[in-house]
Amino acid sequence: MTSEQNPSPEDAATTDDGPRPGRLTAAAALAGLEGAALLVGGVSMLVMGLAGHPDDPEQAVTGGVTLAVLALLPLIAARGLLKRRRWSRGPAIITQIMALPVAYTLLQADSVMIPGGIALAVVAVTALVLLVNPATTRALGITTPGAAGDVPGQK
Repeated sequence: MTSEQNPSPEDAATTDDGPRPGRLTAAAALAGLEGAALLVGGVSMLVMGLAGHPDDPEQAVTGGVTLAVLALLPLIAARGLLKRRRWSRGPAIITQIMALPVAYTLLQADSVMIPGGIALAVVAVTALVLLVNPATTRALGITTPGAAGDVPGQK
C-alpha cells in the first residue's frame, strides 16, 4: 500500500485544498468572540473578588476562575476552525448549545441583561447555522454517513 492510500493522521485531521470558506471563518470568529467574552468576564470577576468587597469573596474567585477556564473551549475550537481541523467542529457546536440556555436565562431576567441575552442567542444560533452548513463541513473534510467512498467496494 502506498502513502496515498493510507494518509497520515495529520493529513486526515486537516483539509487545506483551496481557500477557507467565509462561513468557516465567520464561525471561528463567533466562537472566538464567545471565548474572549468569557475570559474577560472571568478575569473581571476574579479581580473584583480579590480587590473589591464582594458579598462572598470565595464565590467571586471561584466564579472568575471557572469562567476563565470555560473560555478555553471556544477559544481552542476557534483556533481549530481557523486551521481547518476536523475535530474542532464538535467543541464549537457544544459551546453554542451550552450558550442557548444561558441566553434564555438572560432573557427571563427583568433587567439590563435582556439585550445581552438577545445578543448571545443571535450569536449562538448564527454560529450553529454556520457550523452545520455543507460548505463548512466540506472545508473541514467531514463526510456524511453513506457518502460515496464510505461503503467498501463503492467509489
